[in-house]
Amino acid sequence: MSKFNSPTVNPTLTKNHAGGQAFQESPELELVSILLTSFVNDTYYRSSSDTLNRLKQVIERVDPRFAAQAAVYARNEFGMRSISHVAASELAKRVNGQPWAKSFYNAIIRRPDDMLEIASYHKANNGKLSNAMKDGFALAFEKFDGYQLAKYRGEGKGIKLIDLVNLVHPIPVEKNGEALKALVAGTLKNTQTWESKLSATKGDAEAKTEAWGELIRGKKLGYLALLRNLSNIMEQAPEVLDEALASLTNEGFIKKSLVFPFQYLIAYKQFSKTNSKEARKIAEALSTAIDLSCSNVRDLFNNGENEDSLVVIDNSGSMESSVNGSAHMHKSELGALFGIVLAKAINADIMEFGSYARYIPYNLSAHSMDFAAAFAGLNQVGHGTDFHAPFEVANKAYKRIFIFSDMQGWINNGEPSEVLKSYKRKFKADPFIYSIDLAGLGSLQFPEKNVFALAGFSEKIFDLVKTLETDKQALINTIKKVEF
Repeated sequence: MSKFNSPTVNPTLTKNHAGGQAFQESPELELVSILLTSFVNDTYYRSSSDTLNRLKQVIERVDPRFAAQAAVYARNEFGMRSISHVAASELAKRVNGQPWAKSFYNAIIRRPDDMLEIASYHKANNGKLSNAMKDGFALAFEKFDGYQLAKYRGEGKGIKLIDLVNLVHPIPVEKNGEALKALVAGTLKNTQTWESKLSATKGDAEAKTEAWGELIRGKKLGYLALLRNLSNIMEQAPEVLDEALASLTNEGFIKKSLVFPFQYLIAYKQFSKTNSKEARKIAEALSTAIDLSCSNVRDLFNNGENEDSLVVIDNSGSMESSVNGSAHMHKSELGALFGIVLAKAINADIMEFGSYARYIPYNLSAHSMDFAAAFAGLNQVGHGTDFHAPFEVANKAYKRIFIFSDMQGWINNGEPSEVLKSYKRKFKADPFIYSIDLAGLGSLQFPEKNVFALAGFSEKIFDLVKTLETDKQALINTIKKVEF
């Protein structure tokens, strides 16, 4: 048997959701793409129920340990919640009996409400919790102190935290023993969270100002809560706004937060349209925060200063679909945000494409937020999706080409293999092509063997870019190293 000279594998053609010709993803890459891009909402080409059905099908086609590793990676590295909850439930039958199953269910739990969400989905769709799930949940309780247990009691929900305690019987540890007793006795109260402190003010403006001051000065407000409450702080406690913005732009705080770049942009779009000095300060801080959150692009390709790169951003009609069901954020804007941050870091050319393609001039000192917020509205390339267009318009040899898209090409029959070959011949070029999927719809416009395929809504995709040229399967291999 040949050990190193393996047979040539021809990529498999398929039809994508737009009806164009495309290439099938491997089951592993399709699974990862779904896990890193789905918030379990309807999208332009696929409903949330279709996405979940496809997830179930793909889980059955891959090694169960890899699927478990991918779910843990999506939850803990990329901050994906609901889709990882579904995966945890749908994996129950496949991992039951595995010696690592309990550890998997412990590893995928970051907050107490992760257990509540998994249990609720599982009860509604798959019945009783498996023994491995119960054992993993019991172990996961050891991560949480009284504050966290009180915050995520799940009062008023179909499954409450007390229900899980009675079901899985966690062993009390020093940091949560008293809280578990109080939870069982019904006396555990949520009094220390920011929500409870503000609720206790009962509408008293002065008390609310004091509460915000205490929360911000005492560093008691989580990063996402801080981001979501900037308007309230501006209106109710302007005297601590500068301190709040100092926390907002703290790189260490940012890196621990698992906040998505698009969440900064949603906030920025609100404040950049508000005419006040406070709003302008917030908008400026948000611009700083997004650059800090994506600081992992700073060291990309340090040896490539004399090499030309191209960033291509899909601005077609399907990219107008929302991110995470938000009416304030489109996939084209997310692609533009990633694209401009990357382009500025490596001084790359930028191109938008739809039915056509065109170069977009930009300033290296331009605000990333302004570029992204304006991107969709400046469309000059039509609303179709033609992956041939960028290679027909490209006017030089590029070392690297990055494409941010939902990968649903259909004009000129979809996939651009022949026009790509023509581009290579014309400019004597052989670029690395990075295909960054922003939709997870299960197909590629380029066969995997010729490109680096990535997916996700997190700036952590740039961490993978650093290693792809020495490890073509960096995304898959990174997941295979996940331990639990």
